[in-house]
Amino acid sequence: MTGDKTVAGRLIGLFLLGLLLFNFPLLSIFNRPVLYLGIPVLYFYLFAVWLLIIFLMLLISRIKPDQALPDKNE
Repeated sequence: MTGDKTVAGRLIGLFLLGLLLFNFPLLSIFNRPVLYLGIPVLYFYLFAVWLLIIFLMLLISRIKPDQALPDKNE
């Protein structure tokens, strides 16, 4: 894959992950009358996942696709 296609593929994968994380079955797990750090668990989950997706978008956009990942054996 070329660099643009690699980034596009990763962003599409991130979009699909976001769809999964913001969809009904997972949201119903966190829809409980419980507080975590004084915040309802559902709100905490929504904002934490939102922040995670933004952070992953930042990482995907900053990584240069032509740059090889460091090998652990070296």
